[in-house]
Amino acid sequence: MKFVRFVVLHCALATATLSLAGIQTAMAEGAGEEAIKPVMQQPIPELPGKNVDIATVTFAPGQASEPHMHPGSIFAYVTVGHVVSQLEGSPARTYGPGEAWYEPPGAHHLVSRNASDTEPAQIVVFALAGPHDPIKKPISH
Repeated sequence: MKFVRFVVLHCALATATLSLAGIQTAMAEGAGEEAIKPVMQQPIPELPGKNVDIATVTFAPGQASEPHMHPGSIFAYVTVGHVVSQLEGSPARTYGPGEAWYEPPGAHHLVSRNASDTEPAQIVVFALAGPHDPIKKPISH
């Protein structure tokens, strides 16, 4: 648990320096998929065959992800704005700066969107997965 808090704190601080550029890029891009920018990938010695992937995800005003899933565990932390998230079988919830949530491997992430039509939003994502797993995959029908 101390490791996760350490990683979250340090990555949130590092992400703050990248936030402005990412938000400006997302606002310029507007429609389409959210901007996912890898920050780092690190093998975890205590968990052979697993990496921690850290990325920033920036949503332009009103922007939303397509429904998707994650091969590994996901920890998401809101740094800017408000994000609406909903996993299959759960109600949608809005998260604000400083709030976080967990997504188990394989869970269907049905809603992931910026709650605002006028302001950008950004999260830091920590993915615990295999070294070649993508951060997200479309849900196959």
